[in-house]
Amino acid sequence: MKILLFCCKGFEMLEFAPFYDVAGWAKSEYGYDVELETCGFEREVPSAFWRTRINTDKLIDEIDVNDYDALAIPGGDHNFGFFEDAYDERFLELIRKFNDCRKIIASVCVAALPIGKSGALAGRKGTTYHLCDAYRQRELAEFGVNVINEPVVIDDNIITSYCPQTAPQVAFELLERLIGEEKTNLIKTGMGYI
Repeated sequence: MKILLFCCKGFEMLEFAPFYDVAGWAKSEYGYDVELETCGFEREVPSAFWRTRINTDKLIDEIDVNDYDALAIPGGDHNFGFFEDAYDERFLELIRKFNDCRKIIASVCVAALPIGKSGALAGRKGTTYHLCDAYRQRELAEFGVNVINEPVVIDDNIITSYCPQTAPQVAFELLERLIGEEKTNLIKTGMGYI
Protein backbone atom coordinates (compact mmCIF):
# COMPACT_ATOMS: atom_id res chain seq x y z
CA MET A 1 0.00 0.00 0.00
CA LYS A 2 1.36 3.39 -0.94
CA ILE A 3 0.35 6.81 0.40
CA LEU A 4 1.10 10.12 -1.30
CA LEU A 5 1.50 12.80 1.39
CA PHE A 6 1.05 16.13 -0.37
CA CYS A 7 2.48 19.22 1.31
CA CYS A 8 1.36 22.66 0.27
CA LYS A 9 3.59 25.48 1.45
CA GLY A 10 2.51 26.70 4.86
CA PHE A 11 1.38 23.19 5.90
CA GLU A 12 1.06 22.58 9.64
CA MET A 13 3.62 20.18 11.11
CA LEU A 14 1.10 18.85 13.65
CA GLU A 15 -1.13 17.79 10.76
CA PHE A 16 1.76 16.36 8.70
CA ALA A 17 3.46 14.32 11.42
CA PRO A 18 0.66 11.83 12.23
CA PHE A 19 0.46 10.60 8.62
CA TYR A 20 4.24 10.27 8.51
CA ASP A 21 4.58 8.55 11.88
CA VAL A 22 1.57 6.22 11.64
CA ALA A 23 2.77 4.94 8.27
CA GLY A 24 6.29 4.68 9.66
CA TRP A 25 5.17 2.62 12.64
CA ALA A 26 3.16 0.34 10.34
CA LYS A 27 6.21 -0.35 8.17
CA SER A 28 9.17 -0.20 10.55
CA GLU A 29 7.73 -1.51 13.80
CA TYR A 30 5.20 -4.01 12.45
CA GLY A 31 6.51 -4.91 9.00
CA TYR A 32 3.30 -4.09 7.15
CA ASP A 33 3.40 -3.30 3.45
CA VAL A 34 2.95 0.47 3.80
CA GLU A 35 4.97 3.02 1.86
CA LEU A 36 4.74 6.79 2.02
CA GLU A 37 6.12 9.41 -0.34
CA THR A 38 6.02 13.15 0.21
CA CYS A 39 5.14 15.47 -2.63
CA GLY A 40 4.85 19.16 -3.34
CA PHE A 41 5.33 21.83 -5.96
CA GLU A 42 8.98 22.30 -4.93
CA ARG A 43 11.74 20.00 -3.66
CA GLU A 44 11.73 21.95 -0.39
CA VAL A 45 8.39 22.93 1.12
CA PRO A 46 8.27 25.31 4.10
CA SER A 47 5.80 24.69 6.89
CA ALA A 48 3.77 27.35 8.68
CA PHE A 49 4.95 29.33 11.71
CA TRP A 50 8.64 28.40 12.13
CA ARG A 51 9.17 27.67 8.42
CA THR A 52 10.62 24.20 8.98
CA ARG A 53 11.32 22.75 5.55
CA ILE A 54 10.77 19.22 4.36
CA ASN A 55 12.46 17.70 1.33
CA THR A 56 9.85 16.09 -0.91
CA ASP A 57 10.33 12.72 -2.55
CA LYS A 58 8.39 13.77 -5.65
CA LEU A 59 7.22 16.86 -7.46
CA ILE A 60 3.60 17.11 -8.48
CA ASP A 61 4.41 16.73 -12.18
CA GLU A 62 6.09 13.37 -11.49
CA ILE A 63 2.99 11.76 -9.96
CA ASP A 64 1.12 8.90 -11.58
CA VAL A 65 -2.04 8.31 -9.55
CA ASN A 66 -1.91 4.63 -10.49
CA ASP A 67 1.19 4.25 -8.28
CA TYR A 68 -0.72 5.15 -5.10
CA ASP A 69 -3.57 3.83 -2.98
CA ALA A 70 -4.28 7.04 -1.06
CA LEU A 71 -3.70 10.78 -0.93
CA ALA A 72 -3.10 12.44 2.44
CA ILE A 73 -3.29 16.23 2.79
CA PRO A 74 -2.33 18.11 5.94
CA GLY A 75 -3.92 21.52 6.34
CA GLY A 76 -2.02 24.74 6.73
CA ASP A 77 -2.10 28.42 7.49
CA HIS A 78 -3.26 31.08 5.02
CA ASN A 79 -0.70 33.52 6.44
CA PHE A 80 2.06 31.29 5.06
CA GLY A 81 0.71 30.78 1.54
CA PHE A 82 -1.17 27.52 2.06
CA PHE A 83 -4.00 28.36 -0.34
CA GLU A 84 -1.63 29.50 -3.10
CA ASP A 85 -0.61 25.87 -3.48
CA ALA A 86 -3.85 24.28 -2.30
CA TYR A 87 -5.95 26.10 -4.91
CA ASP A 88 -3.45 25.65 -7.75
CA GLU A 89 -5.26 23.96 -10.63
CA ARG A 90 -2.57 21.26 -10.87
CA PHE A 91 -3.29 20.18 -7.30
CA LEU A 92 -7.07 20.35 -7.80
CA GLU A 93 -6.67 18.09 -10.84
CA LEU A 94 -4.58 15.64 -8.81
CA ILE A 95 -7.39 15.47 -6.24
CA ARG A 96 -9.93 14.86 -9.02
CA LYS A 97 -7.82 12.01 -10.41
CA PHE A 98 -7.59 10.29 -7.02
CA ASN A 99 -11.32 10.71 -6.55
CA ASP A 100 -12.18 9.50 -10.06
CA CYS A 101 -10.25 6.30 -9.24
CA ARG A 102 -12.15 6.05 -5.91
CA LYS A 103 -8.86 6.12 -4.04
CA ILE A 104 -8.79 7.27 -0.44
CA ILE A 105 -8.33 10.99 0.13
CA ALA A 106 -7.65 11.95 3.76
CA SER A 107 -7.42 15.56 4.89
CA VAL A 108 -6.99 17.48 8.10
CA CYS A 109 -8.63 20.82 8.90
CA VAL A 110 -8.57 23.32 6.00
CA ALA A 111 -7.15 20.73 3.61
CA ALA A 112 -10.81 19.88 2.98
CA LEU A 113 -11.16 23.19 1.13
CA PRO A 114 -9.11 22.23 -1.97
CA ILE A 115 -11.01 18.93 -2.03
CA GLY A 116 -14.21 20.98 -2.05
CA LYS A 117 -12.89 23.40 -4.65
CA SER A 118 -11.90 20.47 -6.90
CA GLY A 119 -15.56 19.36 -7.00
CA ALA A 120 -14.79 15.97 -5.42
CA LEU A 121 -17.02 16.74 -2.41
CA ALA A 122 -19.92 18.34 -4.27
CA GLY A 123 -23.18 16.94 -2.90
CA ARG A 124 -21.29 14.93 -0.29
CA LYS A 125 -20.61 15.23 3.44
CA GLY A 126 -17.48 16.87 4.78
CA THR A 127 -16.10 19.17 7.43
CA THR A 128 -13.30 21.66 7.96
CA TYR A 129 -12.07 24.16 10.56
CA HIS A 130 -14.99 24.85 12.89
CA LEU A 131 -13.74 27.62 15.18
CA CYS A 132 -13.64 31.41 14.61
CA ASP A 133 -17.37 31.52 13.90
CA ALA A 134 -17.04 28.56 11.50
CA TYR A 135 -16.08 30.80 8.57
CA ARG A 136 -14.09 28.01 6.94
CA GLN A 137 -17.08 25.67 7.15
CA ARG A 138 -19.16 28.31 5.34
CA GLU A 139 -16.48 28.45 2.64
CA LEU A 140 -16.63 24.67 2.27
CA ALA A 141 -20.43 24.83 1.95
CA GLU A 142 -20.01 27.27 -0.97
CA PHE A 143 -18.43 24.37 -2.90
CA GLY A 144 -21.68 22.40 -2.59
CA VAL A 145 -20.56 20.33 0.39
CA ASN A 146 -23.03 19.18 3.04
CA VAL A 147 -21.01 20.42 6.03
CA ILE A 148 -21.28 18.34 9.18
CA ASN A 149 -19.88 19.95 12.33
CA GLU A 150 -18.18 16.83 13.70
CA PRO A 151 -14.48 16.11 14.38
CA VAL A 152 -14.07 13.59 11.55
CA VAL A 153 -16.50 13.07 8.66
CA ILE A 154 -16.17 10.20 6.21
CA ASP A 155 -18.07 10.05 2.94
CA ASP A 156 -17.12 6.95 0.99
CA ASN A 157 -13.46 7.46 -0.04
CA ILE A 158 -13.00 10.96 1.43
CA ILE A 159 -12.03 11.66 5.04
CA THR A 160 -12.21 15.25 6.34
CA SER A 161 -11.73 16.69 9.82
CA TYR A 162 -12.24 19.95 11.61
CA CYS A 163 -9.03 20.98 13.42
CA PRO A 164 -5.38 20.03 14.05
CA GLN A 165 -6.33 17.92 17.09
CA THR A 166 -8.01 15.39 14.77
CA ALA A 167 -4.86 14.61 12.73
CA PRO A 168 -3.96 11.31 14.46
CA GLN A 169 -7.53 10.04 14.11
CA VAL A 170 -7.52 10.86 10.40
CA ALA A 171 -4.15 9.11 9.95
CA PHE A 172 -5.47 5.98 11.67
CA GLU A 173 -8.70 6.06 9.64
CA LEU A 174 -6.62 6.18 6.47
CA LEU A 175 -4.39 3.34 7.63
CA GLU A 176 -7.38 1.20 8.60
CA ARG A 177 -8.77 1.49 5.09
CA LEU A 178 -5.44 0.30 3.72
CA ILE A 179 -4.50 -2.56 6.06
CA GLY A 180 -7.63 -3.29 8.10
CA GLU A 181 -8.90 -2.67 11.61
CA GLU A 182 -7.02 -5.47 13.39
CA LYS A 183 -3.59 -4.41 12.16
CA THR A 184 -4.36 -0.74 12.73
CA ASN A 185 -5.40 -1.47 16.32
CA LEU A 186 -2.04 -3.14 16.92
CA ILE A 187 -0.31 0.04 15.79
CA LYS A 188 -2.63 2.21 17.90
CA THR A 189 -1.77 0.06 20.92
CA GLY A 190 1.94 0.27 20.20
CA MET A 191 1.74 4.05 19.90
CA GLY A 192 -0.32 4.36 23.10
CA TYR A 193 -3.61 5.41 21.54
CA ILE A 194 -5.54 2.41 22.92
